Amino acid sequence: MSGEKIYPASGRQRWIFLISMISFIGFVILAALVKRESLAALDLAIISSVQALEHPLITDIAIGLSFIGSIGPVIVLSLIVIAVLYWILGHRREILLLIVVVFGSSILNLLLKWVFQRARPDINRLIEITGYSYPSGHSMGAFSFYSVLAYLLWRHIDNRAGRGTLIAVSIVMILSIGLSRIYLGVHYPSDIVGGYLASCAWLGFVIRSYEKRMGKRANPDDVNEETA
Repeated sequence: MSGEKIYPASGRQRWIFLISMISFIGFVILAALVKRESLAALDLAIISSVQALEHPLITDIAIGLSFIGSIGPVIVLSLIVIAVLYWILGHRREILLLIVVVFGSSILNLLLKWVFQRARPDINRLIEITGYSYPSGHSMGAFSFYSVLAYLLWRHIDNRAGRGTLIAVSIVMILSIGLSRIYLGVHYPSDIVGGYLASCAWLGFVIRSYEKRMGKRANPDDVNEETA
């Protein structure tokens, strides 16, 4: 039989699929609640609590984080990662994975915003911005970029401390960018959570497809365990 070999799904791939499906179901449930405005009181309570921390220094930090999470810087960071993968690590297939995850997430966000057309909060905006609110594009972009970056770099880090730092930095950046959007008054908390869930579902789908296609070449740790 000719053609590229398709490898059977591993236990990890089944876990990835499960997480992806749970995230998708969570997004659907959250979207239904948003449509019915069932989360309005909770959203406003959280916004009030976050904005109670308003301070010029915190505002500057939030604006900086928001800028880092915008499409321009994400494209620049993605190009830097692509250059490292191509010229330094020589992993060209991983470049395609990065592009599909990050730019696919951006396209998905535009589609979802067009479907839901939720107006942005108008309580105490610290910056001016246009466009629809649900789900948050910054949250989707941050989750997609930093999660796939952690996935790609994980295999190139051999020690536990390095891997722990990688995960910690990714989590901090994802949560900080999302929180900055609430603080600046341009998103409801449910927009942020919806963005995380949508990106997690997309990320899981793409990574599972990638690993099924690549087999053990996508998981060097699996090979090391068998040969140990």
